[in-house]
Amino acid sequence: MTTHPTPRPEPVSRPRTVEQLVTGMATSDGAGVQLTRVLTQALQRRLDPFLMLDAFGSDNPDDYIAGFPDHPHRGFETITYMIAGRMLHHDSAGHEGLLSNGGVQWMTTGRGVIHSEIPQQEAGVMEGFQLWLNLPGRDKRCVPWYRDFAAADLPRFVTKAGVAVTLIAGQPLNEPIAQHGPFVMNTEQEINQAIDDFRSGRLAACRT
Repeated sequence: MTTHPTPRPEPVSRPRTVEQLVTGMATSDGAGVQLTRVLTQALQRRLDPFLMLDAFGSDNPDDYIAGFPDHPHRGFETITYMIAGRMLHHDSAGHEGLLSNGGVQWMTTGRGVIHSEIPQQEAGVMEGFQLWLNLPGRDKRCVPWYRDFAAADLPRFVTKAGVAVTLIAGQPLNEPIAQHGPFVMNTEQEINQAIDDFRSGRLAACRT
């Protein structure tokens, strides 16, 4: 049997042209946190493997103080970057961490977690964004994982003009996307199973 090597994507060697300008939509999530949704389901296939991008930023505590109480996830990863403010994370897999200025929180939801993100301030600016990164089908039922990265631990690229740049890129999965709220799988059957597991208490019951 003849095998063929998996083709590798060509490295980016020159700037790309702007294909489309996207205007974010004002919305709210969690317990009323005001945010702007930039990447929506309509763009998921074009921006594969990225699923969603939410930006938040306000100096009005009423816009963020209630945070994001316990809610479930399955089948993808979240990357949260905090520009300013402090947010406490806790999840059903036993992870806990404090995300603060310039830090990044990376969570692999895998087969399922229930978590909360609660502001640890009552005044001042809270600003940042959260990106959802899809998992390949073979990894959607993996063990949940979590890590906080402090600002000092993050690599940075600064241009000669002194501008800090952030190059977000990912290899497309080219797999079917089935999403229902906080669950992202490959088929509607898997989505229905995730909903049933959550309602019956099975989604986050196993920590190992």
